[in-house]
Amino acid sequence: MKPFLLLATRAEDLPADEEYALFLRFTGLSANELVRVRMEAGPLGEVDLDEYSGVFVGGGPFNASDPLEKKSPVQRRVEAEIAGLLDEVVARDFPFFGACYGVGTVGAHQGAVIDGTYREPISVIEVEKTDAGRDDPLLATLPDGFTAFVGHKEAISRLPESATLLVRGEACPVQMFRVGRNVYATQFHPECDVEGISTRIRAYADYGYFGPGELDLTLAAVRRLPVVHTGALLRAFVERYAR
Repeated sequence: MKPFLLLATRAEDLPADEEYALFLRFTGLSANELVRVRMEAGPLGEVDLDEYSGVFVGGGPFNASDPLEKKSPVQRRVEAEIAGLLDEVVARDFPFFGACYGVGTVGAHQGAVIDGTYREPISVIEVEKTDAGRDDPLLATLPDGFTAFVGHKEAISRLPESATLLVRGEACPVQMFRVGRNVYATQFHPECDVEGISTRIRAYADYGYFGPGELDLTLAAVRRLPVVHTGALLRAFVERYAR
């Protein structure tokens, strides 16, 4: 089997390494089968898609909707590199799954309106499949309604015509979408469990996701409801596209 590629952007080692471990766990892949590239550490270089079964993009602290002058040189480089890769991914309809940062990458690439209209505090929410989501093979084993981890300063407020909405939420309408047949993106975190998202809450406590003195409340919010189904999306992606 050709390996899958994980493009990561977290600069902090603990959440970065835990994210990789969670991707390994939920995909069922071994370390040899899931090649990680930490894009924040240096230039991506040339990616030969023919060497991989598919591409994952993890989450991270970058916001696509930030003004250009507020973006660091690293963020600008990462965004440009992913956009260049997506040119080929979308043109070929190559298997791609962007988790959380997928909204800021695939969404931005396709011309979605991304802003703070539907920002959500870090928590567990209930989402539901659309009619298209009920017919999508990646969502086949999930119930029509399920819980998911969220926490984001930006979201898609207008989905482009090239995208198909698969999962919606009440407070944030666009939770998962597809471009073509094989390019997926989620707003929620399918790669998280409660321990993993708790690590991120602590690591990014000063990044503006919640206010001073709200650490304990935020840690409690991700335990409000159990999240048991979303990891199956990553395994379904691997099973569908491994070659």
